Amino acid sequence: MRRFQKLFLTILLFAPLWAVADDPHLQWMGGYTGSVVCGKCHAEEFSAWRGSHHDLAMRMATGETVLGDFDDTRFEYAGITSRFFRRGDNFVVETDGPDGELTEYDIAYTFGFDPLQQYLIGFPGGRLQTLGIAWDSRPAEQGGQRWFHLYPDESVDHTDILHWTRRSQNWNYQCAACHSTGLRKNYDPATKSYATTYTEIDVGCEACHGPGQAHAESGGTTAFDINFTASNAGEWVLEDGAAVAARTQALPERLELNVCAPCHSRRSQIAEQSPGPELLDAHRPAPLRNGLYHADGQILDEVYVWGSFVQSRMYQAGVTCSDCHEPHSLRVRADGNALCANCHAPDRYDTASHHHHGGESAGTQCVECHMPESTYMVVDPRRDHSLRIPRPDLSVKLGTPNACNKCHVDQDAQWADEAVRRWVGATNTHYAETIAAGRSMDPRSLGALSALAVDAAQPAIVRATALELLRNMPTEESLRAAVANLGDKDPIVRLTAVDIISLLPAERRGEFVFPLLDDPVLAVRMEAARVLAPVSADVLGPEQTLKRDQGLKEYMDAQKLNADTPEALANMGNLSASRRLFADAERYYLAALDIEPMWIPARVNLADLYRVMQQDHNGENVLREGLDRVPGDPVLTESLAMNLVRQGQNDEAVDLLRGLAAAYPDQVRASYLHAVALNSTGRATEALGVLETALIRFPDNPDLLVAIITISRDVGLNAQALRYAQEYARQNPGDPNARQLLQELEGK
Repeated sequence: MRRFQKLFLTILLFAPLWAVADDPHLQWMGGYTGSVVCGKCHAEEFSAWRGSHHDLAMRMATGETVLGDFDDTRFEYAGITSRFFRRGDNFVVETDGPDGELTEYDIAYTFGFDPLQQYLIGFPGGRLQTLGIAWDSRPAEQGGQRWFHLYPDESVDHTDILHWTRRSQNWNYQCAACHSTGLRKNYDPATKSYATTYTEIDVGCEACHGPGQAHAESGGTTAFDINFTASNAGEWVLEDGAAVAARTQALPERLELNVCAPCHSRRSQIAEQSPGPELLDAHRPAPLRNGLYHADGQILDEVYVWGSFVQSRMYQAGVTCSDCHEPHSLRVRADGNALCANCHAPDRYDTASHHHHGGESAGTQCVECHMPESTYMVVDPRRDHSLRIPRPDLSVKLGTPNACNKCHVDQDAQWADEAVRRWVGATNTHYAETIAAGRSMDPRSLGALSALAVDAAQPAIVRATALELLRNMPTEESLRAAVANLGDKDPIVRLTAVDIISLLPAERRGEFVFPLLDDPVLAVRMEAARVLAPVSADVLGPEQTLKRDQGLKEYMDAQKLNADTPEALANMGNLSASRRLFADAERYYLAALDIEPMWIPARVNLADLYRVMQQDHNGENVLREGLDRVPGDPVLTESLAMNLVRQGQNDEAVDLLRGLAAAYPDQVRASYLHAVALNSTGRATEALGVLETALIRFPDNPDLLVAIITISRDVGLNAQALRYAQEYARQNPGDPNARQLLQELEGK
């Protein structure tokens, strides 16, 4: 034991010292030891980890770690010819910098290794930026061993928000937390600089197990805070004659998944801490948002795997990450269908009667049908982890992808749907249709969304998605759905439900939200405080005011952690505005635009703040500057048009909305606003023409129907108004407003 302790102390005291001399970001932090120390007692796990994606997540750039061709090679993109070469021991790239001029940069670090390797370059203020040109490390016969750009179908120059020197490609903010261990971002808003540190450059043992110093010093008798052995009790057993394995003991918690999720999910960070048992104590995961996921929950953008996996029946049954992946090497535990056969009887599932394919075609492989791939970063295929049954019927209805047509590219979704129906008969209803309708803000989806939100049989992330969509349609029904979920067992559902309560007048919020100020989960607690921020201390009372203010401190701490982002600064602006601290709100919004002038939400919110402050002329300037930077942006255009209407500049406002409707013919809101603006300026006939044209494209849109009914009625076209009112009532038989409009017009 003495020899072990002496060895441990030597490594602890001296390893960081020599490493710091080479790596300016490496800094020892109390409680951590480093993976080398762990490997002294856990040699098998350490050996499996060595060479894994975690181990090679980030490296200093050396002859041993750099995979790309720096033998004076050239790569052309967007009119820029970049050159990769060596200068002594340094690896150098000559490429366009933040000003668009060719500049030579030393490569500081490698990032990843397979199937691509990226490169980090140091900038003033402690910044590391990720080069937009990457090395394809696949074998040449697979198309690799070449330089390529991560946005090959675009022309990203130095003015583009996606340029490698811009905020979106910053390592400190975007990448660092998931590629190193014990990371502290250490951003200083006053100097706009970073002093980012980590205890290990890669994803080491303590990134998942937590700090190990106490465990190592005790010779292993002191347990880690993260105890995977206890949390993963039980095993899967496939009994003779059973189709599917059963777990011998239910999981007491989802610790393993929550430790993996921070780096394998689309989320924002709200606290810097060691891995813990609750994901939402340090992160806020995204639900199935439009642009991130397809309406049926399949992965669309680069969302990694957590959001798809928690939709799956496997997750509901208690499957966890290490059931399929060896947690140190990260490799799957078996190849091909043998992996699935651990829990799914092969004589039932690995047969032609199940998969309906013959020979050794791709269709005989479980993952090709139930975990189809999507390719990201040009060369990196990743599998959807929702483990879903192929649904080409949803492709026909909604345009979502399906596994069948990923292989059968010469056929359409209708063909695939007919084949599946022949095999298995009719398919079950799916939440995809409800989510798709909610995304289009169709008021008729309100009932289905409310039912989905309170359906405990549905995955929590799906219910949270329904609640988020209900927020866009504030009604008593959506409020009831939110209230019903404030006590839900899953924090992502509670979190989304709380947000809907913010639509109520401030004085009505307390009765619903007060209990959540004591919620055990940070994300829920601070969201409750944000919702209660505008409520006066007189309404809250001393005890609740104290709890609310404690929650607001947690909320502000989370935003300050991300003060290098316009999103967090805008959040602080929104909070200040809700408390009528207008000077603070203005300062935060301007700070957000200082970091990223092209970030549109901050411009729109600042312009709206000026509206509240009766300074629409300032708001106009903010919006016009935004349109100079992002010409034609629909959100800025709409906001400017509304601003001009308030200032009496109706002609320009109508022209802007006319152009918006022409540019976005598939966006019903643009046509609706154009018609309303025309009518408000006394041009009712033109407004009716716009609405009639729009109704050809969107015949069942309730906003268009109500607008054409009311304008027709107001100008005396009662027969036309009645005709449209009858159609509106037919489409919305349960809507009291539709009945009232119809009765009123029938009375005329």
